[in-house]
Amino acid sequence: MKKLATIVFLSCFNYSVTAQTISKVWVSDKGDGTYKNPVIHADYSDPDAIRVGDDYYMISSSFNHVPGLPILHSKDLVNWTLIGHALKKQVPVEHFNKVQHGGGVWAPSIRFHNNEFYIYYPDPDFGIYLIKAKNISGPWSEPLVVQEGKGLIDPCPLWDDNGKVYLVHAYAGSRAGIKSIIVVKELNAAGTKVISDPVLVYDGHEKDATIEGPKFYKRNGYYYIFAPAGGVSTGWQTVLRSKNVYGPYERRVVMDQGSSPINGPHQGAWVETKTGENWFLHFQDKEAYGRVVHLQPMKWINDWPVIGEDKDGDGKGEPVLTYKKPNTGRTWPIATIAEDDEFNGKPGLQWQWQANPQEAWAYTTANGYLKLFPAYQADPVPNLWQQPNFLGQKFPATRGFYMTAKVKLDLRTEGERFSMAVLGTDYAAVSVMKKNGELYVVYSSCEGADKGNLPKDTIIEKITGNIFYLKIEVEAGGLCSFYCTPDHNKNAPRIPFEIKAKPGKWVGAKIGVCFTRNAITNDGGSAELDWFSVGRPEMLEDDR
Repeated sequence: MKKLATIVFLSCFNYSVTAQTISKVWVSDKGDGTYKNPVIHADYSDPDAIRVGDDYYMISSSFNHVPGLPILHSKDLVNWTLIGHALKKQVPVEHFNKVQHGGGVWAPSIRFHNNEFYIYYPDPDFGIYLIKAKNISGPWSEPLVVQEGKGLIDPCPLWDDNGKVYLVHAYAGSRAGIKSIIVVKELNAAGTKVISDPVLVYDGHEKDATIEGPKFYKRNGYYYIFAPAGGVSTGWQTVLRSKNVYGPYERRVVMDQGSSPINGPHQGAWVETKTGENWFLHFQDKEAYGRVVHLQPMKWINDWPVIGEDKDGDGKGEPVLTYKKPNTGRTWPIATIAEDDEFNGKPGLQWQWQANPQEAWAYTTANGYLKLFPAYQADPVPNLWQQPNFLGQKFPATRGFYMTAKVKLDLRTEGERFSMAVLGTDYAAVSVMKKNGELYVVYSSCEGADKGNLPKDTIIEKITGNIFYLKIEVEAGGLCSFYCTPDHNKNAPRIPFEIKAKPGKWVGAKIGVCFTRNAITNDGGSAELDWFSVGRPEMLEDDR
């Protein structure tokens, strides 16, 4: 049953945190004092994390997706929930009103200083930004440019004991024409502006190609730069240390894949519990499934970190698959990031647009629906890859799962189409479309969508009614199949086409909905999205 909901513009993104439900498809906490990796089986790449009192906060890259800079919370480093976003719109606003795949928010860092939260994030096309908040839930300040420039990426600040403030960052070769180097710059006392020239503290071309994602720490008189190298799918964790902020720095590889199945492993964050334990959060690139988050035990030996399991005692660890949970002083309940959504009140935090949202795209309603209106799909937008009003969420697991949406449609003009899609550089969608005054189920596929290729439509059948259940089933290996039926049952016939999910630009594939039209009109139809459910194929949707 639908509950009363507050009428709010979706474009405002004043989300509420709904009652917590546990994922049906991936739970890291094994319930016996141990956990399994990944602790988050979803695309939260480039994680950075801090502890403030008894609370742990994590942020990640969000690229062109809005709202951006997701904020996650945990009490034990294993059970994470999504509690908000620090960036409601991307700037420059006009630039990000259009889809900018691969642009936007790259690897950010979060710190707590002088009772304020600081997030430094890079946009590789515009420079390094700072936003701040007194409370983790905001309000967050408007983005302030710390330094303009192309290819300045992965910034992380350090407030030193002597009152000086430093910033470490890397370079993106695609914009700067140079990569594999790490520099340190001085910031003003407020941390709002770069006030010095860069000092090259490490050149990784010889031993650490594509070194990036530096995180800056100070411990026992040493400055530490944690930075991955070797590429996201094949790399390793390098740590640099020096008694001087500008070096020279010693170098050591402290974790690589070893004999584990965890490729990468890539950049992340060192966190210390109140009980004195050390842990490291990092990501693993799983292609269409995204860059998922792992938690590794960490120890300090002779003022060098050792991450993961060091089987031969050489100071270099490898990732663990299961491990004893961190000791945070007490046991906390199991929690996961929300996947289902009843759209009662406000949409769940898991949803993101492909560009800055426009007010006319979608609204929540008093009877508890997400009501969408069709956006005009002009010739410059040849496919869903470039459609800004695609509303999607991340894949939640690798093993078989389904996502189902219930929608009530009122299609009024020729060519209006409500679609549910698996979106990546290739994509496929199941749609209900108005054609010649009738409704049809249409299967669409597009290879090389990122190259501007047009989708291929196949009409499956004529359909009647106005309430439909659209479902996408994802099997092992990312093989996706599609369903559309007016009947809510598990025996709906499968559309006789499949697609292997592909990642997007620096992100995993997304599953979501999009409502479009190709007619120029001052009005159109509507789609009332009732609920969205994630589960296992063997379960009835009524069990959600």
